[in-house]
Amino acid sequence: MRLQHKVALITGGGTGIGAEIARMFAREGAQVVVCGRREKPLKEVVDEIDRSGGEAMYCMTDVSSQKQIQEMLSTVRLKFGSIDILVNNAGVYIPDDVTSTSEEEWDKVMDIDAKGVYLMSKAVLPDMIKNGKGKIINIASIAGLFGFEKSAAYCAAKGAVVNLTREMALDYAPKGICVNAIAPGIIDTDMTKPFLENEQAKQGFLSKTPVGRVGIPADIAYGAVYLASDESSFVAGQTLVIDGGWTIA
Repeated sequence: MRLQHKVALITGGGTGIGAEIARMFAREGAQVVVCGRREKPLKEVVDEIDRSGGEAMYCMTDVSSQKQIQEMLSTVRLKFGSIDILVNNAGVYIPDDVTSTSEEEWDKVMDIDAKGVYLMSKAVLPDMIKNGKGKIINIASIAGLFGFEKSAAYCAAKGAVVNLTREMALDYAPKGICVNAIAPGIIDTDMTKPFLENEQAKQGFLSKTPVGRVGIPADIAYGAVYLASDESSFVAGQTLVIDGGWTIA
C-alpha cells in the first residue's frame, strides 16, 4: 500500500473529487480525515471507508476560519497524530464576470478557494517542519492557467493557488515538504453539472479534448495518490494538469 501509516487530511472531502481522493487514499492504507461544511456527505464517505476496512473520521470545518481549523486539528491529533498529507480541495464556483460579481461573491470564492489553502497549509506546516517531511497537494484548475468566460473570481482564486504552490515549494522543499498542485479539467461533479447539462457547451468542450470524454473524480484521485506517495519525492512546485489533453489542443 502506497500510503500506509500516513495520515491524510482532505478538505471538501464529502463529495466529488475530494470524496474520491479520500476513498482512494484509504484503499492505499492512509488514515483519512475529511472535512467540510455539510455533515451528511462527510459521514457517508467515512462510513463507506469504515465498511471497506479503512480508518477515517470527519470534522465539520469552514476552511476560511482559522479558529475552526485549529479546533479541527486538535481533534485530529488526538485520534491520529500529526498530518502527513494535506489535500486542499475545498472550493466554490460562481459564474460571473467582473462587473456582475458582487463583492460578497468575490470574497466568498477567494476566502474558500485561495485563503482556505493558505490557512490550512499554515496550520499543518509546523508539524510537517518538525517531522522533516510532508506532502501538500493543492487542487487548482485549468481555470488557473487559462481565462474562462464569466469565471472572474474563480480564475483569480485558482491562479493564486497555482502560484502559491510554486512559492510554498521554494520555501518548504528544503525542509522535506513537497508542495504541488493538480489542475483538473472538466470533471463530472456537482460543480460542473450545470455546464455538462448544456449539451452545446459539453460538445464544444469534447471537440477540443483529445481523449474524447469528460473526466471523472477518479482521474484526479490517481494523480493525488502519486503526489502523496514517496514516488513523487523529487517533484516540487509543479502543477499536474489532468484534463484529457484540453490544454494542448
